[in-house]
Amino acid sequence: MKATKLIFIMMPLSIFLAFMWAPPAEILGESSRIIYFHVPLAWGSVLAFVYSGIVSILFLADKKGKYTLLDERAYNSAGIGMVFTILAIISGAIWAKMSWGSYWNWDPRQTSITILMLIYIAYFSLHSALKDNESKGRICCSYLIFAMITVPLFIFIIPRMYPSLHPDPIINPERKLKLNAQMRTVLMISLFSFTLLYFYLLNLMNRISFIDNKYKEKYYEE
Repeated sequence: MKATKLIFIMMPLSIFLAFMWAPPAEILGESSRIIYFHVPLAWGSVLAFVYSGIVSILFLADKKGKYTLLDERAYNSAGIGMVFTILAIISGAIWAKMSWGSYWNWDPRQTSITILMLIYIAYFSLHSALKDNESKGRICCSYLIFAMITVPLFIFIIPRMYPSLHPDPIINPERKLKLNAQMRTVLMISLFSFTLLYFYLLNLMNRISFIDNKYKEKYYEE
């Protein structure tokens, strides 16, 4: 069985465990179950954006054209990251409403991930604007490298520089969300499942890009 096929087992398992096996967290109660989707979505967006940046570096360094469609792979990964980011913002807003009484509180984490989303929206605007430009790949990949550099700033550094209502399940002891063994297990399974989901979607999109490229080559040859 291919690793990506595990997604059809792991995702249903994660959902079942999140709602049926994991107990509610202290204080937050049943609303804490959203952590098993919100945190993995945020992690998936970071993974996707970093991957797109690394692939962009390889594209710019590939002077001999040894690797094909690297710019498309970077674009595909950034697209998945954008979807994950939007879902992370939405799930975070729902959690904020249940925990703090408002969907938007200008919390550092809410603000920083929204700014990150805007940075990547600008990338897709640039990609669309340069549709017929011969230097499109190099320009867009250069932007993705810059965008990748901002990811740790907006996800890990800046949010911890200011007071926040946001609980941190693993890293920050001052605002640590208390998770028992069951909850930690489910969170780790969910993180693994969403990682598999990212690679599964990326593989599908890369295959579509490859087929589309082959079709265009055949079309122009004819």
